[in-house]
Amino acid sequence: MRTTSLAAVVALTAGIVLAAPVSAGGEPSGPDNVCIPSVPETDVLEPGPVDICVSVFKPADASRDNRVPVLLHSHGWGGSRTSAPGSFQRYLDAGFGVVSIDQRGFGESGGKAHVEDPAFEGADVIAVVDYVASLDWVKRDGPDDPVLGAIGGSYGGGYQFVGAFTELMLTGRTRFDALAPQITWYSLNESLAPSDVVRTAWTGLLYTAGLDAHTSTVHTGFAEGMATGDWPASMAEFFGDNGPAFHVEQGGKLDIPVLLRQGISDNLFPLDQAIKNFDTALTDRARRDSLLIGYNGGHALPNVLPVGTAVSGDACSARLSGAGYDELELRFFAENLLGAPRELTGHGRYHLMTARGDCLSVDSVAPTARYSLPDITTTTAAGVPQAIKIADGPLTIAGTSRLDALVTALGVDSRAFFALSAGTSPLDARVIQNNVLPHREESLNLGTRRQIELPSVAATVKEGESLFLTVSPTSDMFALHGSRTPGAMVLKDVAVNLPVVS
Repeated sequence: MRTTSLAAVVALTAGIVLAAPVSAGGEPSGPDNVCIPSVPETDVLEPGPVDICVSVFKPADASRDNRVPVLLHSHGWGGSRTSAPGSFQRYLDAGFGVVSIDQRGFGESGGKAHVEDPAFEGADVIAVVDYVASLDWVKRDGPDDPVLGAIGGSYGGGYQFVGAFTELMLTGRTRFDALAPQITWYSLNESLAPSDVVRTAWTGLLYTAGLDAHTSTVHTGFAEGMATGDWPASMAEFFGDNGPAFHVEQGGKLDIPVLLRQGISDNLFPLDQAIKNFDTALTDRARRDSLLIGYNGGHALPNVLPVGTAVSGDACSARLSGAGYDELELRFFAENLLGAPRELTGHGRYHLMTARGDCLSVDSVAPTARYSLPDITTTTAAGVPQAIKIADGPLTIAGTSRLDALVTALGVDSRAFFALSAGTSPLDARVIQNNVLPHREESLNLGTRRQIELPSVAATVKEGESLFLTVSPTSDMFALHGSRTPGAMVLKDVAVNLPVVS
C-alpha cells in the first residue's frame, strides 16, 4: 500500500471529514473489498494491467427486494480509500450504499496517477460504475444504470467530474444522478499555475505527497519547473484535459444537480474554480437544481507576504440546512436520489461566507460597480506591498472583481501580485481570505490595455474601514516565481470593477 507523510498535511488543510460515527445499533459489519480490472497503465514507470480496488458498504436492510441508491466516495491527493467498519454509517442509516475507491496510483490500486485524465481515471470510474450496476441490491434507473451519487473533496472531487464528463463524452449522457464535489478544480493549469506563474507553496507539497504515484511526465516536469522557474509546456499539456474546463471547451455540460462546496480562503483551488464550474459546466436546468456553498476553509495556507487574514466556518451550510454541511449533503442526496420532498432552498444561487462570518446569498457574482484609482507603480522581483484605497465602508462585495488598466512593464518576464484587502488604513490592510493572483508580462511592454482578474472573495467592510487594492512584487504562495529581472510595472487609467452587494 502506498503511503506518504504529507497526505496528512493535505487532509488537515482541506478540513474535510467524510467518515461518520458508528450507529447506536451495535457493531457494524465490515465492507466487501473488491478489485476491478480497468485500462492498462502506459507510463514507462509501471506499465501493465491495472486493478482499481474498492470497499463496498451495504446497508443492513438492502437486498434484491429492497434496492438502494449508491454513493461513490474517494480520497484526497496522497490518500487512500476508507475501509474501516463503521465508516459512512450516517449514509448507510439514511438508505445509501457507499463504494469507496482507491484511485489509480494510490492505496491498493495499480498504475500511476494521471490526475483525473479521462483516458485513465475517467475509464477507472466507469469501470467502478459498471461494477456497481451489477450488484443485485442496487437501485437502478434502467439496465446497467444504477441510481448513483458521489462524494469527496479535493482529488476526491476531481474523480466525480472526470467520471461524469468522460461518460458524457463517450455516450452523450452520464449515469450519475447527482454529485457533491468539495474544494476541487475547474482547470488544473489555472489552479496550479495561474498566468503560468507556479503556486510553489502548493506544488511542492503536492509533488511530495504523491511522490511514488507520479508518472514520468510529472517527475520530469517538476524538475524542469524547479530549475527554470517556469510552468513547463509538458505540464500544461499533461494537465490540459484533466478537469471540467477541457470538457466545457468541447461543448460538454452536465445536466444533473450538483452541490458544490468551495473554500473561499482556499489558495490552491480558490472560489473562482467553483464559480466557473457552476457557471459553465452545468446546463441551465442543472444549475437551477444545484447549490454553490462558499465557506472559510479548504486548502488554506496562511499568507505572510502580503499579509492575509482568514477565519474558519461554514455559515451558509448552517443557514440552508439548519445544522451544517453534513446535514445539507444528506438532504441534497435524499431529495435527488431517494425522492424525498424538495425542502432545501437557495438552488441556482451563490451562498458565500464572508471573512466576518456572515452568509451572503446572491444571484450573481459579476462586477456591478466601477471605481477609479490613481496611477500605480510597483517594483518587480523585490520590494514591499502597497495598498491603494478603492472605497470606504460600509461596503459588501461577493464574487469576482476585475482590474482594468493601461499596463507598462519595464523588465523581462515581469510579475506582480494582486489582491483585495481591508483595514482602517494602508498600514493595517490585510488580504481578504488569503488569496492573491499574479499578473505576468512576458516581455518589455510600453503600454497595453489589460484586464486583470482579482481573487473571488466575499467581504463586509465596516464603517470606519476601507477596501484596498494590494499590489505586491512578491508573494509567498508563488515563492521563487517572481519577476525574472528587477524592474517596474506601471498601471495607468486604473479602475476596479467590484461585485457590490450593498
